[in-house]
Amino acid sequence: MAAIFYYLFVKPVSLLPLGLTYIISDISCFIIYRVVGYRKKVVTTNLKNSFPNMSEKEIREIRKKFYSHFTDFLFESFRNFSITEEETLARFKVVNPEILKPFADANRSVIIVGGHYNNWEMLAVGIDHYIEHQSVAIYHKLGNKFIDNKVLKSRCKFGLKLIPRPEVKKFFEQDDQLTATIFGSDQSPSIAKKVYWTQFLNQETAVMFGAEKFAIEKNYPVLYGGLHKVKRGYYEFKLELLFDEPTLCKHGEITEAHTKCLEKQIIEAPQYWLWTHKRWKRKKTAEERLEEQALASKS
Repeated sequence: MAAIFYYLFVKPVSLLPLGLTYIISDISCFIIYRVVGYRKKVVTTNLKNSFPNMSEKEIREIRKKFYSHFTDFLFESFRNFSITEEETLARFKVVNPEILKPFADANRSVIIVGGHYNNWEMLAVGIDHYIEHQSVAIYHKLGNKFIDNKVLKSRCKFGLKLIPRPEVKKFFEQDDQLTATIFGSDQSPSIAKKVYWTQFLNQETAVMFGAEKFAIEKNYPVLYGGLHKVKRGYYEFKLELLFDEPTLCKHGEITEAHTKCLEKQIIEAPQYWLWTHKRWKRKKTAEERLEEQALASKS
């Protein structure tokens, strides 16, 4: 079924003119939001908990804008299966790649942290054009092998290298290439043993600790990567240096910093974050609370 869906729908849609793609996106938005109500309860709950001071009208307005962006994202992602290098360069730009130049000259690999904000699939196909480092991203394998293979090829066709989560530790142990490794920090760490707890969008939130862990172990500079929508279908990626020498950081300092950067982006334009994700499904255990109290008593 996955192959049939890909060849009869996804691939043909990926070849359509961009204007026609957005007409289909608008129709799909009406169906997904108004008719089906896809994860509407999840989106509404996430928004209300994240913005407790907003009125019902304000929440509805953000929710409506989110679904419009969400369907655009889906169809833009389909388009990436056939996107050309020329179109990629026209629609995606790293605005300040020079920030990485001193690290490339010093042969220092870096870590870039971001979130599922705006169109991260455009980042995947576009970033390697702009930086000297080998772009690398951590990814979670999809359950369907056919779709996983197609997505892998699409994301990697212009230079990006993808590392499955189980192989991340081995990848960092090799340390034989100049890399810029991208971490998505905002997924719910449902199976991760090591997490960092903080306040994010007015909620107690578990954040994956991998970016901080490997940054300190390897002393790789840490940057935040913010994706901004210029207009429909066009994106810019801006890098911000957070820590030049991670080994000098206190526990949690790196995670707090990149989490606050993402939070700031979301507050400024909340419609572009992935509100359908059940971000807060992991709750702090009694054991974790006891450990937290023990650490607090020592400090």
